[in-house]
Amino acid sequence: MKVEIWSDVACPWCYIGKRRFDVALARFEHRDAVDLRYRSFELDPAAPAVRELAYLDHLMAKYRVPMAEADAMIDRMISAGAQNGVVLRFDKAKPGNTFDAHRLLHLAAERGRQGEVKDKLFRATFTKGAAIADHDVLVEVAADAGLDAAEARQVLETDAYAPDVRADEQRAADLGITSVPFFVMGTFGVVGAQPPEVLLQVLEDAWAEK
Repeated sequence: MKVEIWSDVACPWCYIGKRRFDVALARFEHRDAVDLRYRSFELDPAAPAVRELAYLDHLMAKYRVPMAEADAMIDRMISAGAQNGVVLRFDKAKPGNTFDAHRLLHLAAERGRQGEVKDKLFRATFTKGAAIADHDVLVEVAADAGLDAAEARQVLETDAYAPDVRADEQRAADLGITSVPFFVMGTFGVVGAQPPEVLLQVLEDAWAEK
Protein backbone atom coordinates (compact mmCIF):
# COMPACT_ATOMS: atom_id res chain seq x y z
CA MET A 1 0.00 0.00 0.00
CA LYS A 2 1.40 3.36 -1.02
CA VAL A 3 1.69 6.13 1.55
CA GLU A 4 2.94 9.59 0.61
CA ILE A 5 3.75 12.38 3.05
CA TRP A 6 4.29 15.95 1.91
CA SER A 7 6.41 17.87 4.39
CA ASP A 8 9.24 20.36 4.76
CA VAL A 9 12.31 20.05 6.98
CA ALA A 10 11.81 23.70 7.97
CA CYS A 11 8.45 22.75 9.55
CA PRO A 12 8.48 21.78 13.25
CA TRP A 13 4.99 20.28 13.05
CA CYS A 14 6.26 18.07 10.21
CA TYR A 15 8.98 16.80 12.57
CA ILE A 16 6.36 16.01 15.22
CA GLY A 17 4.07 14.54 12.55
CA LYS A 18 6.80 12.19 11.35
CA ARG A 19 7.36 10.88 14.86
CA ARG A 20 3.62 10.35 15.33
CA PHE A 21 3.35 8.57 12.00
CA ASP A 22 6.33 6.36 12.89
CA VAL A 23 4.45 5.29 16.04
CA ALA A 24 1.27 4.60 14.05
CA LEU A 25 3.16 2.61 11.42
CA ALA A 26 4.92 0.51 14.07
CA ARG A 27 1.47 -0.47 15.41
CA PHE A 28 0.05 -1.21 11.95
CA GLU A 29 -0.38 -4.95 11.34
CA HIS A 30 0.52 -4.66 7.64
CA ARG A 31 3.44 -2.23 8.05
CA ASP A 32 5.77 -4.44 5.99
CA ALA A 33 3.46 -3.95 3.01
CA VAL A 34 3.58 -0.14 3.22
CA ASP A 35 5.54 1.67 0.52
CA LEU A 36 6.33 4.98 2.24
CA ARG A 37 7.60 8.02 0.36
CA TYR A 38 8.27 11.53 1.63
CA ARG A 39 7.39 14.20 -0.91
CA SER A 40 8.85 17.67 -1.30
CA PHE A 41 7.07 20.81 -0.11
CA GLU A 42 8.73 24.18 0.48
CA LEU A 43 6.96 26.37 3.01
CA ASP A 44 9.02 29.32 1.81
CA PRO A 45 10.63 28.76 -1.61
CA ALA A 46 12.10 32.28 -1.44
CA ALA A 47 13.79 31.70 1.93
CA PRO A 48 17.45 32.75 2.10
CA ALA A 49 20.17 30.16 2.57
CA VAL A 50 20.59 31.39 6.14
CA ARG A 51 17.78 33.11 8.01
CA GLU A 52 19.34 35.59 10.43
CA LEU A 53 16.08 36.39 12.20
CA ALA A 54 15.49 34.66 15.53
CA TYR A 55 12.67 32.10 15.28
CA LEU A 56 10.42 34.15 17.56
CA ASP A 57 10.85 37.21 15.35
CA HIS A 58 10.28 35.06 12.26
CA LEU A 59 6.93 33.85 13.61
CA MET A 60 5.88 37.36 14.55
CA ALA A 61 6.66 38.60 11.04
CA LYS A 62 5.19 35.61 9.20
CA TYR A 63 1.86 35.48 11.03
CA ARG A 64 1.73 39.16 11.99
CA VAL A 65 1.16 38.39 15.64
CA PRO A 66 2.46 40.07 18.82
CA MET A 67 5.39 38.60 20.73
CA ALA A 68 3.20 37.00 23.41
CA GLU A 69 1.20 35.08 20.80
CA ALA A 70 4.32 33.94 18.92
CA ASP A 71 5.87 32.89 22.23
CA ALA A 72 2.75 30.83 23.03
CA MET A 73 3.01 29.15 19.61
CA ILE A 74 6.59 28.18 20.39
CA ASP A 75 5.62 26.85 23.82
CA ARG A 76 2.92 24.65 22.25
CA MET A 77 5.38 23.23 19.73
CA ILE A 78 8.04 22.57 22.38
CA SER A 79 5.47 20.79 24.55
CA ALA A 80 4.12 18.71 21.65
CA GLY A 81 7.67 17.86 20.62
CA ALA A 82 8.64 16.74 24.12
CA GLN A 83 5.60 14.45 24.26
CA ASN A 84 6.79 12.78 21.05
CA GLY A 85 10.51 12.52 21.78
CA VAL A 86 11.41 15.57 19.69
CA VAL A 87 13.75 18.25 21.06
CA LEU A 88 12.93 21.63 19.54
CA ARG A 89 15.51 24.35 20.19
CA PHE A 90 13.89 27.50 18.88
CA ASP A 91 16.61 29.53 20.58
CA LYS A 92 19.03 28.00 18.04
CA ALA A 93 16.87 27.11 15.01
CA LYS A 94 17.02 29.45 12.00
CA PRO A 95 15.73 27.27 9.14
CA GLY A 96 16.62 28.63 5.73
CA ASN A 97 16.03 27.45 2.16
CA THR A 98 15.26 23.72 1.94
CA PHE A 99 15.39 23.06 -1.81
CA ASP A 100 18.74 21.25 -1.69
CA ALA A 101 17.62 19.25 1.35
CA HIS A 102 14.67 18.03 -0.70
CA ARG A 103 16.99 17.05 -3.55
CA LEU A 104 19.05 15.06 -1.06
CA LEU A 105 15.89 13.31 0.12
CA HIS A 106 15.21 12.12 -3.42
CA LEU A 107 18.67 10.58 -3.53
CA ALA A 108 17.98 9.00 -0.14
CA ALA A 109 14.73 7.51 -1.45
CA GLU A 110 16.60 5.83 -4.30
CA ARG A 111 19.11 4.41 -1.81
CA GLY A 112 16.45 3.20 0.63
CA ARG A 113 17.46 5.65 3.39
CA GLN A 114 14.84 8.37 3.08
CA GLY A 115 13.33 7.98 6.54
CA GLU A 116 16.73 8.11 8.20
CA VAL A 117 17.83 11.16 6.23
CA LYS A 118 14.53 12.91 6.94
CA ASP A 119 14.94 12.37 10.69
CA LYS A 120 18.48 13.69 10.69
CA LEU A 121 17.56 16.73 8.60
CA PHE A 122 14.86 17.62 11.13
CA ARG A 123 17.28 17.12 14.01
CA ALA A 124 19.96 19.22 12.32
CA THR A 125 17.48 22.03 11.73
CA PHE A 126 15.51 22.14 14.97
CA THR A 127 17.74 20.53 17.60
CA LYS A 128 21.22 21.53 16.47
CA GLY A 129 20.32 24.83 14.79
CA ALA A 130 22.37 23.92 11.71
CA ALA A 131 22.21 25.91 8.47
CA ILE A 132 20.14 23.43 6.48
CA ALA A 133 21.01 24.97 3.10
CA ASP A 134 24.75 24.54 3.69
CA HIS A 135 26.15 21.74 1.54
CA ASP A 136 28.70 20.69 4.17
CA VAL A 137 25.87 20.28 6.69
CA LEU A 138 23.82 18.27 4.19
CA VAL A 139 26.74 15.99 3.31
CA GLU A 140 27.37 15.36 7.00
CA VAL A 141 23.69 14.52 7.51
CA ALA A 142 23.74 12.20 4.49
CA ALA A 143 26.82 10.33 5.71
CA ASP A 144 25.41 10.08 9.23
CA ALA A 145 22.28 8.48 7.77
CA GLY A 146 24.24 5.90 5.79
CA LEU A 147 24.54 7.54 2.39
CA ASP A 148 27.80 7.85 0.50
CA ALA A 149 29.22 11.29 1.29
CA ALA A 150 30.89 11.71 -2.10
CA GLU A 151 27.68 10.83 -3.96
CA ALA A 152 25.68 13.23 -1.80
CA ARG A 153 28.13 16.06 -2.50
CA GLN A 154 28.06 15.32 -6.22
CA VAL A 155 24.26 15.54 -6.20
CA LEU A 156 24.31 18.83 -4.29
CA GLU A 157 26.87 20.40 -6.62
CA THR A 158 24.69 19.72 -9.67
CA ASP A 159 20.98 20.15 -10.44
CA ALA A 160 20.28 16.46 -9.80
CA TYR A 161 16.73 15.72 -8.63
CA ALA A 162 15.61 19.33 -9.08
CA PRO A 163 12.87 18.22 -11.53
CA ASP A 164 11.74 15.60 -8.99
CA VAL A 165 11.34 18.23 -6.29
CA ARG A 166 9.35 20.43 -8.66
CA ALA A 167 7.20 17.47 -9.70
CA ASP A 168 6.35 16.75 -6.03
CA GLU A 169 5.43 20.39 -5.51
CA GLN A 170 3.27 20.44 -8.63
CA ARG A 171 1.43 17.33 -7.45
CA ALA A 172 0.84 19.03 -4.11
CA ALA A 173 -0.66 21.99 -5.95
CA ASP A 174 -2.82 19.67 -8.09
CA LEU A 175 -4.08 17.93 -4.93
CA GLY A 176 -4.85 21.26 -3.28
CA ILE A 177 -2.26 20.81 -0.53
CA THR A 178 -1.53 24.18 1.06
CA SER A 179 -0.19 23.16 4.48
CA VAL A 180 2.00 20.37 5.77
CA PRO A 181 2.39 17.70 6.96
CA PHE A 182 -0.12 16.17 4.57
CA PHE A 183 -0.58 12.38 4.46
CA VAL A 184 -2.01 10.50 1.48
CA MET A 185 -2.96 6.89 2.25
CA GLY A 186 -4.89 5.23 -0.54
CA THR A 187 -7.78 7.57 -1.29
CA PHE A 188 -7.56 9.21 2.15
CA GLY A 189 -5.91 12.56 2.82
CA VAL A 190 -4.99 13.74 6.31
CA VAL A 191 -3.68 17.21 7.10
CA GLY A 192 -1.67 18.15 10.17
CA ALA A 193 0.40 16.34 12.80
CA GLN A 194 -2.46 14.13 13.92
CA PRO A 195 -2.13 11.79 16.93
CA PRO A 196 -0.83 8.26 16.23
CA GLU A 197 -4.30 6.82 16.93
CA VAL A 198 -5.83 8.90 14.14
CA LEU A 199 -3.08 8.02 11.68
CA LEU A 200 -3.32 4.32 12.55
CA GLN A 201 -7.07 4.36 11.93
CA VAL A 202 -6.55 5.93 8.51
CA LEU A 203 -3.92 3.31 7.69
CA GLU A 204 -6.38 0.59 8.63
CA ASP A 205 -9.20 2.21 6.64
CA ALA A 206 -6.94 2.58 3.59
CA TRP A 207 -5.86 -1.07 3.88
CA ALA A 208 -9.48 -2.23 4.17
CA GLU A 209 -10.42 -0.20 1.10
CA LYS A 210 -7.45 -1.63 -0.78
